[in-house]
Amino acid sequence: MRDVTFGARVKIVEPCNLYDCEIGDDCFVGPFTEVQKGVTIGARSRVQSHAFICELVTIGEDCFVGHGVMFINDTFATGGPARGDKTLWRKTVIGNRVSIGSNATIMPVRIADDVVIGAGSVVTKDIAAAGTYAGNPARRLAPRS
Repeated sequence: MRDVTFGARVKIVEPCNLYDCEIGDDCFVGPFTEVQKGVTIGARSRVQSHAFICELVTIGEDCFVGHGVMFINDTFATGGPARGDKTLWRKTVIGNRVSIGSNATIMPVRIADDVVIGAGSVVTKDIAAAGTYAGNPARRLAPRS
C-alpha cells in the first residue's frame, strides 16, 4: 500500500496492491486485489478478492464488486495494446448501489445507479437504466423492481 487516502473504518485484507487511490468510509477490500492510481471507491462499497481495478475507474457508494472482477481501460483502439500511451485509455464510472457479480469484465463504460451485473458478464456499452444485466455482451434481463 502506498499513498492511499483511507476513509474511516476501512477494512483491508492483505496481501493486496493499493496505490495512489482513495477508499471511502466503511469500505472493505479483500485479499489479492489491485486498486491502481487515481481510482476512487465510494463509501460503504465492498471489493472482494482477486479483483483488478485499473486507473480511470470511479466506483460509487454502496457498491459490491465480486470476486475476480476485472476493469479494463485500454480498448485496443489501435488494434493492439496502448503500450503505456494513456491518451488511448478510457474511463469507467460506476453509479451508486451497483452490484457486479464474480468474474465480470467491465470495459470503459458508465453504469447508472441501482444496476446488477450478473457473474461472468462482459459489459461493453454504457448502462443508463436501473435493472439486471447479464451475458456477453451484457444485456438487460429485467428492470429494477
